[in-house]
Amino acid sequence: MKSLRLIIALLFLGIVMGSNAQVTRRSGSDTRKKDKKDGAATITDRQQSFYEVKVPSDADLQWMKVIYREVDLSKGKNAALLYPEMPNEDGVNLYFIIMRLLAKNQISAYKYEDEIFNDEHKENLAEVFYNFGIDYTEAKGSTEKNPIYEFEDADIRANQVLSYYIIEKWEFDTRSNQMKARVEALCPVLHQEDDWSGETKRYPMFWVKLNDIRPYMAQQYVFTDDDNNLARYSIDDFFKLNMYTGDIIKTKNLRNLSLRQMFPEEAAFKHAQDSIERRLRSFNQDLWVPPLEVLQARAEAEEKARAEAEGELVEGEEGAAAQVEGEAASDGDEEKAVTRTTKRGSKSKDNKSTKKTSSKAKKTKIKERKPKTSTQTVNTGVRSVRNRKK
Repeated sequence: MKSLRLIIALLFLGIVMGSNAQVTRRSGSDTRKKDKKDGAATITDRQQSFYEVKVPSDADLQWMKVIYREVDLSKGKNAALLYPEMPNEDGVNLYFIIMRLLAKNQISAYKYEDEIFNDEHKENLAEVFYNFGIDYTEAKGSTEKNPIYEFEDADIRANQVLSYYIIEKWEFDTRSNQMKARVEALCPVLHQEDDWSGETKRYPMFWVKLNDIRPYMAQQYVFTDDDNNLARYSIDDFFKLNMYTGDIIKTKNLRNLSLRQMFPEEAAFKHAQDSIERRLRSFNQDLWVPPLEVLQARAEAEEKARAEAEGELVEGEEGAAAQVEGEAASDGDEEKAVTRTTKRGSKSKDNKSTKKTSSKAKKTKIKERKPKTSTQTVNTGVRSVRNRKK
């Protein structure tokens, strides 16, 4: 009897535990679905290490250039980072991903002015939300050490974040002997119109390390072509493959000045941007000696360009000479018209004589003089007596 009761108790305990496990699985799947919809799914340490781009050590680097760019979301393929402005069935944009991760305290924001990414330069999110006019409330379970916030989607004004500042590092790695561009961090820029002047002002918000948000960006796919609406690339691919376009606004320098401060004039500013961009793009090519075929093709192209330039110059000179001769010929025709007679004979003779002289002038050739040989007789200049008598 006791054994039967024990068996029934064990069966009941198993049923209860199974139901609890099923409820736990359901709640976990519901949480993952909600996190995926919010663009802030839970990421494990293994997933974080899988998506993280390894930073090369200084021992493997021979050259590095730090570039600051402004990625305008209204240019080229950059609009992929803005669409959709509000969350829908296609997902969320980059700014929503960043703000929701910050609200859940899953990533850190760093001060824009410092550009140093450590614990001492982290931003206080409550102050950030207050400074940029974002209405928020503390979420359930928020503590002083682990603050969690909530806000409405419309309150973060994602449609006003129309550009990003990015820190781009161009590094020459000795292991691969290649120049690579790696995005280290990005900063959302808020565009607001001034009520008094009507001018649009830009307000950089904070820096976020790209490695911190890579696993979350990899889960959001976007389409980058108006002709093909199939989402083939993730936001992480968008930065890894350098699919964005951005204008250079600063290079790391000893005085910590932007290009606009170094080159106030517009023409000089544009020239500096083009010069830096050209040097970065051609740096990798200039490291290697091209094949012989490439060198020969370059030499032929240069020679052809030089010949064309000289030909244009000669044609220009011949045209000027022909113009001068034409003017002289017209003057001569006027003189001939004054001295022309009415007799046909004289006119025809003149024409015939001119034709003969011109034909003779065409047929005249300069004969080469042959050197005298030793077989020729020497003329002594003495005449014979017989000839003299005659």
